[in-house]
Amino acid sequence: MVSLHRTIRSIQRVGFREWWRQMQYICDAKSGTYIGKDQFGNRYYENRNGEEEIPGRHRWVDLAQHDYNATQVPPEWHSWISHIRTEPPTNDAVMQNLTPPWKAPYVENLTGTRGAYKPYNTVRPKYNAWEPKIKARA
Repeated sequence: MVSLHRTIRSIQRVGFREWWRQMQYICDAKSGTYIGKDQFGNRYYENRNGEEEIPGRHRWVDLAQHDYNATQVPPEWHSWISHIRTEPPTNDAVMQNLTPPWKAPYVENLTGTRGAYKPYNTVRPKYNAWEPKIKARA
C-alpha cells in the first residue's frame, strides 16, 4: 500500500503521466536515479535514499516489453539488481572486460512461444507401426 505522502512526493518527482504508468505496470510509485540501459531497452534505476524504500527494493528495472518475465534481464544486470555486485555493469571494470565463453548474444527464455527449442530424435523407435503387406493378385 502506497502512503498518501509518498504518492504526492512521487507525482512531484516523476510527473503524473509516469506515476500513472508505474501504477499500471509495477503497482508501485518509485522515483530514483537512472543507472543505465541494456541491449533490450530495459532501464535500470536505484533509489539511494534509504528511508523511502523497503530494504532490498531500492533497485528496480523498468522492462521495455510489458509481456514480461525474469529472463528478459541479462545476467550482468541481474547480478546488480540482486546485490551480487555493488557497481552496475556500466561502471564495473570487471564486467566491462568480461567476455562470455559462449560468444553468442544473450536471448531470453523462449519456452512457451513459437521460438521455443524443439529437439529431434536420432534414435530408431523401439516400436514400429504395423504396415500391411499387400501382394499383387495373379
